[in-house]
Amino acid sequence: MRPVLFHVLGLPVYGYGLMLCLSMIVGRLLAVHLARREGLDGDLMGRATVWIMVSALVGCRLVYVAGNLDQFANVLDVFAWWKGGIVAYGGFVGGFVGTVVFCRLHRIPLLVWADCVVPALGLGTAITRVGCLLGGCDFGAPWNGPWAIRFPAGSPAVAQQVLDGLLPAGAAQSLPVHPTQVYESLVGLLLFALVMEIRRRKLVPGTAFAAFVVGYSVLRYAIEIVRGDERGAVGPFSTSQFLAVVTFLAAVALGISLIRRQRQIHSATA
Repeated sequence: MRPVLFHVLGLPVYGYGLMLCLSMIVGRLLAVHLARREGLDGDLMGRATVWIMVSALVGCRLVYVAGNLDQFANVLDVFAWWKGGIVAYGGFVGGFVGTVVFCRLHRIPLLVWADCVVPALGLGTAITRVGCLLGGCDFGAPWNGPWAIRFPAGSPAVAQQVLDGLLPAGAAQSLPVHPTQVYESLVGLLLFALVMEIRRRKLVPGTAFAAFVVGYSVLRYAIEIVRGDERGAVGPFSTSQFLAVVTFLAAVALGISLIRRQRQIHSATA
């Protein structure tokens, strides 16, 4: 854990913020590059990435607020980003909504563009979760496994475990926990490799997007089981698990439709 990586002119450079910015830069470059290869206007798609980033940030915050209403005394607190936090899954949902709106306004084929964006999402997830590890957020549940990690005093993990009665006040480090941030980084890399391979096969537009959503929803649901930080809930599910179930069902429905379309094309050309 290293929340502040270094200082520039006396100002702290935070690990999470740096990794988030890096993921946005890398993701934008990759998405626009892939869009150009698909024959889309690179400049226009560069504008689309800005639209997506803004809507993703709004989605991150709104999903956190919706799952933690007790933390917000008035509406203005919603805009106080330093109070509470954000939910990564909300960023995916918000970014998708922004994508749909932008594509409709500019008559861009939605599924073609979506297939260009999902590799960037996988790579961005891998990079951003390194920032989570540096910041100590999104930590795992106590676990004595071979690759468990501990966080130092002052970390969110120690604070939560003291609150839960698992540690005494003043503990020097946390109990060993699942490295859930590392799990998510590996998920991002795995999905990046998966969707790039799907793109290489030149299947019908939307296939890479559907595969990414199905894969992320299943893996994120599983990771939520071993998360140890306090999170919002929807019934028996964490907020992210609930969104994982909804997006999984939607992506499976889309995938079935795309498979049928792929078979029709194959039959027509056979």
